[in-house]
Amino acid sequence: MTRTLVLVRHGQSEWNARNLFTGWWDADLSEQGEHEAREAGRAMATAGLAPGVVHTSLQTRAIRTANLALDEMGLSWLPVRRSWRLNERHYGDLTGRDKKETAARYGDEQVFTWRRSYDVPPPPIAADNPYDPNGDPRYGGLAPDVVPASECLADVVARMLPYWFDAIVPDLSAGLTTLVVAHGNSLRALVKHLDAISDSDIAGVDIPTGVPLVYDLDDAFRPTEHRAVVERGLGDPDAVRAAADAVANQAKA
Repeated sequence: MTRTLVLVRHGQSEWNARNLFTGWWDADLSEQGEHEAREAGRAMATAGLAPGVVHTSLQTRAIRTANLALDEMGLSWLPVRRSWRLNERHYGDLTGRDKKETAARYGDEQVFTWRRSYDVPPPPIAADNPYDPNGDPRYGGLAPDVVPASECLADVVARMLPYWFDAIVPDLSAGLTTLVVAHGNSLRALVKHLDAISDSDIAGVDIPTGVPLVYDLDDAFRPTEHRAVVERGLGDPDAVRAAADAVANQAKA
């Protein structure tokens, strides 16, 4: 039995448009991001995809992307499950900083390491950072020791995989086409697991905003065919690649 999983990175956020490190800060969608979200819904409808359930993070930009896409498909009534485990990675004290200014200050290599290395987190959030997201009430019910001060991708994999196995896999097992609307790094963590991408190679994987990525999974919940992540995107291949390249170039000084 083939099971269908669709991954969508939220549309451009207001902080994406300003080229700021966002992480757990709750930036809303930009006007372009709203357009990308609707286009994602249209692309899924055109491809004949009909999700039976939706999973999102607790962050507004993912939630609104899911809502706008579902509206376009006439599926706003679908059940939606939300979890902090699908949140973007916590960017620590980079939160709120301009990406190119940070690269100019610390160098492209250091910023690339903070952004893309598998196991090197940015500096932890400072007490005087005005964009510290950790006091947000949506995380008030979490145990203090699970709320991060900063995360590398390995940390995101560790907190995302329990949700994959405990919440998403059961929906796929039930035969539901499952839509996950989340973030660049929580989705990178998931595709690393799905495609068995190495710790070093994951640095080169970019998730374009607002592009549905379609995975057909076997009984072991592994892809039925090996393909590059961007090759799974719905729409014009050149446009999908250009969107991924734009993500890759965000933090170059």
